Amino acid sequence: MTEPTTALLAAYDEHMRGLGARAEGETHESDGPLLRKYGGFRGFVTSPRPDLGLRGDELDALIARQREFFAARGEAVEWKTRGHDLPADLPDRLAAAGFVAEEPETVLIGLAAELATPTPAPEGVTLRPATTAADMRRIAALESEVWGEDWSWLADDLTARAGDAEGFLVLVAETDAPRPELVSAAWLTRTPGTGFGGLWGGSTLAAWRGRGIYRSLVAHRARWALDHGIRHLQVDASPDSTPILRRLGMHPVTTTTPYVWTPPAA
Repeated sequence: MTEPTTALLAAYDEHMRGLGARAEGETHESDGPLLRKYGGFRGFVTSPRPDLGLRGDELDALIARQREFFAARGEAVEWKTRGHDLPADLPDRLAAAGFVAEEPETVLIGLAAELATPTPAPEGVTLRPATTAADMRRIAALESEVWGEDWSWLADDLTARAGDAEGFLVLVAETDAPRPELVSAAWLTRTPGTGFGGLWGGSTLAAWRGRGIYRSLVAHRARWALDHGIRHLQVDASPDSTPILRRLGMHPVTTTTPYVWTPPAA
């Protein structure tokens, strides 16, 4: 039975506001009411509670301190905001400090048991786990093509995490032989110490959309999650993915908007 949305949001706030598993080369630490990490593709800042507990000038000083910290490193940083967080003027204050809002996404949560329905890949497409560095480079190239941006950094990120067989799964969708083509990819990350897993990726080449590949990738990851003791699955979903996920049984609980600060060009 599906949990009420209020219970799902409470579980999200308890378990999904951290920094996740530490990747090779990353540092995780706290600064007042914030958690931050650095040393990877770009820095990341989040609040472990829905209410930062700071207002006005104190909040501005906290924002400026993060910007100055990452400026000294020459590293971009994402500050993750949620639609139900306090204070309500945090996004405005981030923008005033030079952070730029990326596209908002809907946070959806579902039960792995309800999402792990038999959903085969469409005819002519095979799903398989990706484990090699070569696979990860192909995934990065796919993401770059889908989004029209340079995602080459993703290959190293996925490769660094691929050794965690109990907490990380990458799946690719390929056309069948004789000339397999990578047409979609998705991954799942377990949140350490919780019953949560995050669903990421799910990007599909334009010519292959609308055939059920995305749904199949969700179901296969949900089955893996069940087999590994993961109860809840969470997605930060784009407007394109949100309706699909809602039809599959996931529930919107809040929104999230990344605010990104980038060091000025030298």
